[in-house]
Amino acid sequence: MEKMATRDAYGRALVKLGAENKDIVVLDADLAGSTRTKEFKKHYPERFFNMGIAEQNMMGTAAGLATAGKTVFASTFAIFATGRAFEQIRNSIAYAKLNVKIVASHAGLTVGEDGASHQAIVDISIMRSLPNMMVIVPADGVEAEKAVIAAAQYNGAVYIRMGRSAVPVIYQQDYDFTIGKASVLKEGQDVSVLACGIIIAESLKAAEELAQEGISVKVINVATIKPIDKEAIVKAAQETGAIVTVEEHSIIGGLGSAVAEVLVENEPVPMERVGVMDIFGESGKPQALLEKYGLTAKEVVSAVKKVLARK
Repeated sequence: MEKMATRDAYGRALVKLGAENKDIVVLDADLAGSTRTKEFKKHYPERFFNMGIAEQNMMGTAAGLATAGKTVFASTFAIFATGRAFEQIRNSIAYAKLNVKIVASHAGLTVGEDGASHQAIVDISIMRSLPNMMVIVPADGVEAEKAVIAAAQYNGAVYIRMGRSAVPVIYQQDYDFTIGKASVLKEGQDVSVLACGIIIAESLKAAEELAQEGISVKVINVATIKPIDKEAIVKAAQETGAIVTVEEHSIIGGLGSAVAEVLVENEPVPMERVGVMDIFGESGKPQALLEKYGLTAKEVVSAVKKVLARK
């Protein structure tokens, strides 16, 4: 299966956008090689600004450019974007309802050897708690590119979460990404698995394994965490009567929490969450970390069987 890192797709999308819109401006915090904004810099150097290792200043500058009518993409590692620069994002971007796209790479445990200090596992929680902030977590390179282009067309603040590692490409190029809409990847009747980001591939793998045991699993990609697709979640709960969420993020405040909020208010059904269990990560190879912290098809299979026992 073809693999691509979502950050690579981001670099490609920026080049396309730069050609179409002269008001696109890109800022980076001295990580253009890692975030892939270097591709935009190569083609449009006059609209690229390396702000240095000064993430807070970068967000303030992004806000200023947005007030001047620019569509601004600000990039750094997810841990710095959502942690170090939170106050500036809150007060200068979200509160002011400005047209800034914060596209952060190296999210989740799969940062790998960089360890706990660089592993953003609460970034979805932080960003979705902000009023006026949209949150998108692409599943693969195809969706990442389309999400970036869609974000550029939306007038407002957006947080897009990108990964470091190459992951399986799930979608075809004709995939129609729509902000706020979940995507059904596999139909099923017994249980619904709702996932986001690079962990989608493991969810699909789990569904195939469960099919061998006669368990029919519906797999849904919830790429837009905010605004979340309430209709799709309620429909899945009504059709299958059981829900499992899967994310490369803490089970607190991320996709699992967002889905639980929808279910408890609209269609309460048995639910299990697969994610990082309120613990920091550590240094290691990406795949080894996913296995240690329970983010593989094995844990999804276990969660499905557990929720079915409660159904």
